[in-house]
Amino acid sequence: MGIRDGRNLLPLRYMGSEDKYENGKAVIVGAPMDWTCSFRPGARFGPQKIREVSIGIEEYSLYQDSSLEEKQYFDCGDLDLPFGNVQKSLEIIEKAVCEIFSDNKFPILLGGEHLVSLPAVRQAHKKFGRDLKVIQLDAHADLREDYIGEKLCHASVIRRICEFVHPGNVFQVGIRSASREEKEFGEKNTRLYPFDIIEPLKEIAGIIGDKPVYVTLDIDVVDPAYANGTGTPEPGGCTSREILNAVRLFKDFNLVGFDLMEVSPPYDISSRTAILAAEIVREILLSVEARK
Repeated sequence: MGIRDGRNLLPLRYMGSEDKYENGKAVIVGAPMDWTCSFRPGARFGPQKIREVSIGIEEYSLYQDSSLEEKQYFDCGDLDLPFGNVQKSLEIIEKAVCEIFSDNKFPILLGGEHLVSLPAVRQAHKKFGRDLKVIQLDAHADLREDYIGEKLCHASVIRRICEFVHPGNVFQVGIRSASREEKEFGEKNTRLYPFDIIEPLKEIAGIIGDKPVYVTLDIDVVDPAYANGTGTPEPGGCTSREILNAVRLFKDFNLVGFDLMEVSPPYDISSRTAILAAEIVREILLSVEARK
């Protein structure tokens, strides 16, 4: 796929990206896949839209008193995924994340539907082993055994992750939508923190300590009043300010990987969802660098 040479589908990159892969401590890669979308398709256009609107925000973060101008990261563009081929797409994504980890860099994966997280977390688990913790920020539990007979889909991604990451190492934060079966599975197996995000993350920081953490953030954890451009919006979520405050808490974690899923431009007429996503990426880049 050639992430080291920066081959991508379009020349558009996240603002301030280094020109060479070797120069980036963090690596942004887009996974434009929404093949198992069950409601509103369009998340495959999310990575490019996030990059496009990133030029409209400041490189400097008033929150962290830090600027991307002082950081080193590389945006290698979007992976070339075969339309509709779930298994092959997941293989390509996993190979790309494997490259990033093997070079001891920090992956930032932009989706795309939430199933995209599966191969990335698998590679994180291969690298960091049983110590790996997974934090999911999401409106939905994504714990279905299958959805309409399909085991590999956005509605079952965390259930699939629980097949190789011990469920007790999976922290589900902000969840406000689940089937009864998902709720029961989560209560018995994972660490389920419904509705709120700030206080749970502070509590989780004390539990996890310095163990390696992979964070997967579905933009629909944010209330659709602030982030309506997503495939399965769910009322009752956090505000844009709360999610930005939550993301900055990750400075206190040993973060080893991050993904941002489910931005869907066709439903984001004002681009406010993509702009929020671009700011989240900025804050993550600054938070990761702050630990080094």
